[in-house]
Amino acid sequence: MTSASPGPAGLPWHLVVPVKGGTAAKSRLHPPAGVAREDLALALAGDCLTACCLALPASQVVVVTSDPRVVAVATRLGTALVADPGRGLNAAVVAGRDHVVSTSPGAPLAALLGDLPALRPQDLVAALGAATDHRLAVVPDASGQGTVLLTAREAGALVPRFGPGSVRAHEQAGHTRLDVDLPRLRTDVDEDVDLAAAARLGLGPLTSAVLELAGDPAR
Repeated sequence: MTSASPGPAGLPWHLVVPVKGGTAAKSRLHPPAGVAREDLALALAGDCLTACCLALPASQVVVVTSDPRVVAVATRLGTALVADPGRGLNAAVVAGRDHVVSTSPGAPLAALLGDLPALRPQDLVAALGAATDHRLAVVPDASGQGTVLLTAREAGALVPRFGPGSVRAHEQAGHTRLDVDLPRLRTDVDEDVDLAAAARLGLGPLTSAVLELAGDPAR
């Protein structure tokens, strides 16, 4: 069992970040010519994970993946690693949650999407700070319908319901909706329009580098 000290977000948060990776990742994204979708997906995740590990101690970040390249990124950052059971996003989050429950019983837990290339450490700290006063909380994506961040003050209480209309599902399950003014945190990338929106906010260095190699004019 491990323990953690309260950080700038107010509680000793642990964070589960599921990352699919591989050739199946980001199938709705159309990278510019000369950029492999797998490379772009890896860059998106790398920027997101780097921000997470600057916001929280890396040992309190749990990356759920079975992709070797994502494993390599997480290992360099010093995060915990849990194998993706391969049954979808909710199962991946549950696998990460169960790891935290077994290693840090009673710890506060958050689950964050791993495709936030504009995320800054202070955005995550602010969102977790806003969630501190709530037993359960949910932060919507930019559309207001999907979920980017799900929190529980006690890890075992976090039950993910990701999918279409997930914010409503999480609210119905008792999560307090937090419409925080944090566009970088709320802009997840699934489609081309999402990547353009993230670029307007400011992409992380890995994603920027991948797009620069292609001479992408949308940046």
